[in-house]
Amino acid sequence: MTLTLALDLASVLVFAITGALVAARAQLDPVGFVFIACLTAVGGGTVRDLLLGRDPVFWIADPTPLAVAGSAAMVVFFTHHLVASRMAWIIWLDAVALSIAVAAGVGVAHGLAQPIWVQVVMGVATGCMGGLLRDVIVGDVPLVLTSGELYVTAALAGGGAAVLTREAGVQGLGPLAACVAVTFVLRAGAIRFGWALPAFRPRPPRA
Repeated sequence: MTLTLALDLASVLVFAITGALVAARAQLDPVGFVFIACLTAVGGGTVRDLLLGRDPVFWIADPTPLAVAGSAAMVVFFTHHLVASRMAWIIWLDAVALSIAVAAGVGVAHGLAQPIWVQVVMGVATGCMGGLLRDVIVGDVPLVLTSGELYVTAALAGGGAAVLTREAGVQGLGPLAACVAVTFVLRAGAIRFGWALPAFRPRPPRA
């Protein structure tokens, strides 16, 4: 198994759990659990593969990601009542999944010899699109669009850390490890300490 495939599967698993927990909050049936979990799990990777022209898309080439996501959804369906503070779990697991998925996206684009800016964009797309689709479908305010929160910014910084580390001559696990670390630290800081960018505030027009 390649490193990028392992990262894809890891992000699929964690994102699927967040999707299933969101389905629990929305009080959906088992089919709804599986649908939301799979949408969250493979949404970002699907957008990435379509933009990169990968044929076939990763979960069509190998249905293992769908099996992982569906299995995770069913486990959560039967055990979600044991989880206290579901929203806290969703937010923190989403941070973990974001960090892994950004690294996976950067790794896939690098493996296809894409320019470094494309690698960063694909990292952001892989990390952000699944959660965005999840939240929009269930009618929640997407975490990615929460005012001032470091979410896309964390993904951008993580992707940038990966390409800069590689450009500095670091090979192997180093660049993707840097990506995971930077993305998670920034996202965790936003969750735990309220790190945020300045948000737009309307001002009255000048006289």
